[in-house]
Amino acid sequence: METSSQLPVLIPTRSHSLVEMPASVGRYAEAGLQGAANTQRGYAADLRSFADYCQHHGLGYLPADVSTVAGYASQLADRGKKFATIRRHVAAIAKLHQLGGHPSPTAHEALGVVLDGIGRLLGKRQRQAPAFSVAELKQAVRGMDLATPTGLRDRALLLLGFAGAFRRSELVALNVEDVELTRQALVIHLQRSKTNQYGEAEDKAVFYSPAADYCPVRAVQDWLAVLGRTTGPLFIRMNRGRTGESGRPGQARLSDQSVNDVVQRHLGPAYSAHSLRASFVTVAVEAGQSNKAIKNQTKQKTDAMIERYARLDDVKRFNAAQHLGL
Repeated sequence: METSSQLPVLIPTRSHSLVEMPASVGRYAEAGLQGAANTQRGYAADLRSFADYCQHHGLGYLPADVSTVAGYASQLADRGKKFATIRRHVAAIAKLHQLGGHPSPTAHEALGVVLDGIGRLLGKRQRQAPAFSVAELKQAVRGMDLATPTGLRDRALLLLGFAGAFRRSELVALNVEDVELTRQALVIHLQRSKTNQYGEAEDKAVFYSPAADYCPVRAVQDWLAVLGRTTGPLFIRMNRGRTGESGRPGQARLSDQSVNDVVQRHLGPAYSAHSLRASFVTVAVEAGQSNKAIKNQTKQKTDAMIERYARLDDVKRFNAAQHLGL
């Protein structure tokens, strides 16, 4: 009798057929059917919303008519959803039909006209997380209580997040064993990232700063000393202490939202976790760093992405008219 580990693997295709593969490919097939965790969660929530809309209006869900998707997109627009959010919902619906082997209504020209109209009325420009200055970051660090584990954790999180141009998902996924201290720099070994879904070797280097209080390497070292272990999550939640006592490190890994909370608590509500990455790019561009040097840290693939991330739209600070020689 075959054991479960010896059973053949059935892989679904767009044409509703199932392709039988040997059991030896099972773990690879499973990984291939999975997307990035954040993308999966976002699509699942979007599809639940679409299913509720269809059920409420008595409309077909899969396959869906183009008029159904257009009506759903219009309702999202009427509810004040951002254009980028609406596009993501439509992408989730397209993915649903693709995996189900159905022609996607999202490819219909009529839906394209509706989406174009929504974009024109709502404005296609997404609200971008603003960039903070190095001076603002230093001021935030000065306001932290570094006599507490929470203060040491938050300092390490902000300084490492900025100096390493990290995404929030990358920060919360870091483990202590991903951190390597060398004489020249602190090297962070990324296991996976948004642009590195296949787990290829990808490193970031964070360097010493002259001022110890603002040095990301020393900040991480101080935090590691508090953790007192060589494995497990690098950034974790705090367990509440007794009244009048500071919190102590727990076991649970920080969430994406927690990183956002830390940024806003110390830098202000105008900023978000994404400001860590946007600020790195902006400061680096302003300092005259090459796109190649910036991409070595951000792991972005194109120069166009640097242009997108740099917050250089202040006409008084970043303007060639200052350098005309008049």
